[in-house]
Parts: sequence; C-alpha cells; structure tokens
Amino acid sequence: MTMTSLLNQPKSNLIFYKTDEEIEMIREACLLVCKVLTHVGTNLKAGMKGSQLDREAEELIRDNGATPAFKGYVGSGSDVAFPSTLCISINEAVVHGIPSEEEEFKDGDIVSVDCGTFLNGYYGDAAYTFALGNVDEATMELLRITKTSLYKGIEQAVHGKRIGDIGYAIQSYTERAFGYSVVRELVGHGVGKSLHEDPEVPNYGKRGSGVLMKEGLVIAIEPMINMGKKEVMQGKDGWTIISSDRKPSAHYEHTIAVRKQKADILSNHAPIESAIATNPELKTVEAKEDIGLTTA
Repeated sequence: MTMTSLLNQPKSNLIFYKTDEEIEMIREACLLVCKVLTHVGTNLKAGMKGSQLDREAEELIRDNGATPAFKGYVGSGSDVAFPSTLCISINEAVVHGIPSEEEEFKDGDIVSVDCGTFLNGYYGDAAYTFALGNVDEATMELLRITKTSLYKGIEQAVHGKRIGDIGYAIQSYTERAFGYSVVRELVGHGVGKSLHEDPEVPNYGKRGSGVLMKEGLVIAIEPMINMGKKEVMQGKDGWTIISSDRKPSAHYEHTIAVRKQKADILSNHAPIESAIATNPELKTVEAKEDIGLTTA
C-alpha cells in the first residue's frame, strides 16, 4: 500500500503493462505470499506474539527462493526502514503495524496481516484480516463488508474501465450502503518489477474518472475500511497507521491483472480460508454477498 511520506515512490506517471509471461511470474510471487498467509491462518492463536509469526514467515519465503518485499523497505520521504517481513496490524491499527516482541494476540482481536515477496525479479502482494476468537458481531460485520468490497472493486478492473470505477464501487458499498469510512491517505498501487508502481488505486472515487485501464495492467486492490471516522494518524514507531478514533479497521488485498472479460486474480485467498476453517482459534469471515469472482 502507499501513503504520502511513507510509501510513495517518486512520481514517474509511467505505467508498465505486463506480458502474459510477466503476469505468470507475478502470480508465482503472489501465490507464495498466500502460502505465507496460509501459514498464519494455520498457526495464529491467542497468546502468540507477532514476532514469532514474522520469523516463520521470513524463513518460509527464503526457503522458497524469494526475499521478503517489506523488510528493509524505505519509502519516499522517510528514512526509517521497515524492520519486518510482515505488516501485522491489530484492531484499530489500519496497516503497517510492526510485529511485536512483547504484545500477545488476545481473544477478540482482529489481526490484519500484509505480506509481500520478491521472486524471480517480480513482486507479489496480498493481505488478509483474521478474526481471533470471540470477535464481537459489529466488528465481524465490518470484516464481511470490507472483504466483499474488495471483490466489488475487482469486478470493475477490466479493460476499458477507469481506476475511478474501482474506487467508486468500494466507496459506494462501504460508505454509502453501510456507513463505514474509507481511509483516504492509503491506496492500492501497480505491481511488477517494483513493489509500488503507477497507477495509484484509491478506494474512493468517481465513476469514469482516472487512468484508463488496459489489458496487462497489474494492480493491487486493497480496501482499508474504518468502523468509525476516516481519519488516521501515524504511530510513534514511524510506520503503524491507526484510526484516529481508535475504532476497528479492516484490510483485504488481492493483486490482479486487468483482462477484457474479467480481472485475473493473481493472489489466492482460498487456501488461507481453508486454514482458518481448521483452526479452532479463528472465526471464518464470510463475504456479505457472492459476486461470482474466483481466485487462481
């Protein structure tokens, strides 16, 4: 994800369309990300610390011949390198949370885990928010709506539409239909030989506006939705982004390739959800509605 002064690369306004071969390389990197997130879904439990998951994630990525995309990352306007393989953001933390050596996960937490890999010259990126134990119904509903909004956005990512169509679909579903708030400062992005490429992909917008999408465009779509107000603030660690009113925030992400008929989803949440179903510590997050999109 990108944020002013944190993750934005210097603006080139240059969009790189990918060949079918390149898209398959990105898919491979994305599926490794999802393998890591599946490991998280298998092992996440109350009493565990984020640092343990982070060490295991790095080992898994390196064992598969890749490198962690986030560890050591320095965004434009920041001189603080991100120290970890995973972004682990708990409850009111929206994104960019640093895995803790001290804080333990608790029953009732929601835990957003974002991961990136660099494999064979290309990046992969995906995220999933896990519900740990007795999460209250209001927060579960936030997760369901946010997850569904991801697919509402993906549905618009086809040749001939515009980036604003994605943001409009997400915003109209989460804000106008259900009264949540779309975070404005953080957006999705292009993915390829760089982790963050043009164009930016906001989760809000106007239909028919923005960059014209063409076949071969690869982007990460990642709704970041707050239960309360849309405003966020940066934590003292220089990375964690927190909802200003400290109400829960949810985050789901897929990397997709734009095609003529429908988007090709390069990441895959299905194995993550299979792992959740077998982990008695976690609640399954069902989409609010089925819009007929499937992953790889």
